[in-house]
Amino acid sequence: MMTGPLQDLLVIDLSRALAGPHATQMLGDLGARVIKVEAPGRGDDTRGWGPPFVGDPGRRESTYFLSANRNKQSIVLDLKDAGDCDLLRDLIDRADVLVENFRTGVLDRLGLGIDTLQRRNPRLVVLSITGFGHDGPEGGRAGYDQIAQGEAGLMSLTGSGPVDPQRVGVPIADLLSGMNGAYGVLAALHERERTGRGTVVRTSLLASVIGVHAFQGTRWTVAGEVGRAQGNQHPSIAPYGLFRCRDGAVQIALGSEGLWRRFCAAFGIDPSTPGLASNSERVLGRELTIKTVESAFADWDAEPLADRLAEIGVPAGKVRSLDEVYAWDQVASQGLVVEVDHPSLGTVRLPGPPLRFFDADGAEVTPTGHRAPPTLDQHARSIRDWLGRAAS
Repeated sequence: MMTGPLQDLLVIDLSRALAGPHATQMLGDLGARVIKVEAPGRGDDTRGWGPPFVGDPGRRESTYFLSANRNKQSIVLDLKDAGDCDLLRDLIDRADVLVENFRTGVLDRLGLGIDTLQRRNPRLVVLSITGFGHDGPEGGRAGYDQIAQGEAGLMSLTGSGPVDPQRVGVPIADLLSGMNGAYGVLAALHERERTGRGTVVRTSLLASVIGVHAFQGTRWTVAGEVGRAQGNQHPSIAPYGLFRCRDGAVQIALGSEGLWRRFCAAFGIDPSTPGLASNSERVLGRELTIKTVESAFADWDAEPLADRLAEIGVPAGKVRSLDEVYAWDQVASQGLVVEVDHPSLGTVRLPGPPLRFFDADGAEVTPTGHRAPPTLDQHARSIRDWLGRAAS
């Protein structure tokens, strides 16, 4: 098993799709032993999500599944089978954390309601992720990422303009729910050290998207303004966004008046020009701001322009495609790509964990030796042996 700050913890993962599996992958990245319980025949829903699939016929693997299930073991259990339910209860009795994202009421129908779980294992921390919350007038509603992005307002803030709502290019509601769930679990485990008892952590796709409304939320709740999508320009800072140049575009972020004056000096702009003299003026007169910046960039190609911006200390960057991102030496330097040995695919490269750890002497102690996402039921025999149960 991996080493890491959570290496003494056992996590039982009853979740599927993405929010729950992302949470348990985060815990597994930190060294926890994660046992993923999957349905007979098909396993996690994401095993069938594609294309793309990779591998030989009959042993195909979904790249979607591979993105959310490293550092886990897999066992197939039929939760309608009494023997398999008994085995699951054995796992729960030994577990520190149970993660589930069933619709409200499913655990109770399985005979694993919260009261039952806490009687069996008083130290158990339970993470429950739902679409719109476990209670309230729509508490039983099924949750899918894009639905939540729309219902929680995120799509109204994303797109080229107010009549062009767009989803974020990754399932951000699911991913945020997983992240919130993981940090909630860590808080509950810390509390358990003081109280000796586990608690229930609940989050939802709805809560997770609203939790990152940030200034767009207070823009409405405090100022009474409804934010709308406006493309690649920041709604409260200018210039801050994507600007065209001769052979493409660059992004700049001028978050202070000092940066604005430095930028103006380098590109021959009078910073006191009416409509440009303050951030508020530049935001309200956005068309003039964009025209002024793009006129200054008109004779520049993107690469030398980016170099010039770096030279004068103006935060800037380009828009990279994913193949460019994963070829970038800075990405490699941060450990953001890991190689794992997969039982059917061989050595594969996966996006890596976003955390690094260092000891007091500055030596890196980030967990390494990551395990490949499991094939379906890959670890059934070893888990049954560990429990002292013969294979069925």
